[in-house]
Amino acid sequence: MLAALIIIVLLGIWELYARLGSVDDFILPAPDQVASSLWHDRGLLWDNLLVTAEEMLLGLLVALVAGAALALLLHRFAPVRKALYPLLVGTQAIPIVTIAPLLAAWFGYGLLPKLVIVALVCFFPIVVTTLDGLRSVDPEQHKLMRTLNATPAQTLRWVELPTALPAALSGAKIAVAVGGIAAVFAEYAGSEDGLGHLLLQSIPQLETARAWAAVVVLAALAVFCFALLALAERRLAPWAHRPKDPTT
Repeated sequence: MLAALIIIVLLGIWELYARLGSVDDFILPAPDQVASSLWHDRGLLWDNLLVTAEEMLLGLLVALVAGAALALLLHRFAPVRKALYPLLVGTQAIPIVTIAPLLAAWFGYGLLPKLVIVALVCFFPIVVTTLDGLRSVDPEQHKLMRTLNATPAQTLRWVELPTALPAALSGAKIAVAVGGIAAVFAEYAGSEDGLGHLLLQSIPQLETARAWAAVVVLAALAVFCFALLALAERRLAPWAHRPKDPTT
């Protein structure tokens, strides 16, 4: 309720500024114009949303699988971690806007370059949070598993993975928040449809309300995916949300 109240207040301020200020409608449309575009352009927005959602979700899936696998590799082998982790951090200094056109030139304007770009952006937070989760296991739990003569695979299954799961899902939630932006950048580099393509078309045509409507739809997609991951976190890792005993 508090979040909804804040949104209503911000929309009211936006509406008053757009109506009473000196800004032209084609630069900053009022919220009611954006709402009108959401309704009248709903078919166009929906078709492009499906394209961007496919790019975003498949790219996130690739990032989850590859990120979890790399995190396990870095966790298990210290020399590999020392060699690859600095390189992994260094890749985040490369602007994605410079890579996107190159990938489009190499792989064409189909789905593949979009998947690569989204996966690259989502990959880093998943690897880092999963690795931190794997390394945060209580040493006493490792000692207990050794006492029980557990194999490394059993320790991973019963101790390390349950401990790392909440952190990995938190990394996935961070990735979702930026995955939509990555998909739009990928579509900017070259595409025939998608919300990013719709934005590129709408702004030169002075259809600013439609462009803002596309932004609203993209934000709604990110919030929806974030909520699904939060629900999955509560289902898959309920122990991470149990209230702590204040006496301990």
